[in-house]
Amino acid sequence: MTTMVSAAEEFVPPSAPDFWQPLVGTGAFAVTRSMIVMLLVTLVLAVVMVAATRRLSVVPGRGQYYLEGVYGLVRNSIGRDIIGSAHFRPYVPLLFTLFTLILLNNLMGIVPPVQFPTMSRIGFPLALALGVYVVYLVAGVRRRGLGGFLRNLVPSGLPFWVVPVVFLLELVTFLITRPVTLTLRLFGNMFAGHILLLLFALGGEYLLLHGEGLLKLVSLPAFLMFFLFTAFEILIAFLQAYVFILLASVYIAEVYADDH
Repeated sequence: MTTMVSAAEEFVPPSAPDFWQPLVGTGAFAVTRSMIVMLLVTLVLAVVMVAATRRLSVVPGRGQYYLEGVYGLVRNSIGRDIIGSAHFRPYVPLLFTLFTLILLNNLMGIVPPVQFPTMSRIGFPLALALGVYVVYLVAGVRRRGLGGFLRNLVPSGLPFWVVPVVFLLELVTFLITRPVTLTLRLFGNMFAGHILLLLFALGGEYLLLHGEGLLKLVSLPAFLMFFLFTAFEILIAFLQAYVFILLASVYIAEVYADDH
């Protein structure tokens, strides 16, 4: 692209280092923009939850109505339907917290002046995925005992010489593959989406300011794609939060699979 535009300033496309953005300090102990966004989201959620539930009533106000709608989606469509009506209640607070936290953090990618999706930094979805797996493993061990939990990894009826191989594969799947894929699914979608938004916005700006002649007109479709992808990111933000708790519920439901 740079060969087709004025050489006054070279266009630098967005890349992974642009997501680091340290605000205070350097290295591993730097306070980054993503940390500030996560803190802001946590404070906003706390204020909204307290304000919406401070005066609960049989006929809900607007805030209580919307909050109950989100809670009902998580409780009934995810928790009860997937984990099962006999066991889902202890996990509803976890699922509701994960859903609202992930959703609002995702939406921060398109909310001015923040415009930074926290989950595009892999450490945040990794921490959430590990939290889910701690809950899953503790629930499994408490229900079946450590020996029963490990035995349940291998289907019954297999030839004895196959059991060690299947056990190792299942152990890797449960302890490594699942948390990694749960992390990468959320991280990858939010990272890629924000890269596209930056590319269209910065590319359109560069063509408008530094393009020559009719090339400036190419900035118009670039800006149009930016607005279209912004609207699309709203859908992605919701879907990724929904899919995360959906998969978390599926994994937890396996602990109680013998009751269904």
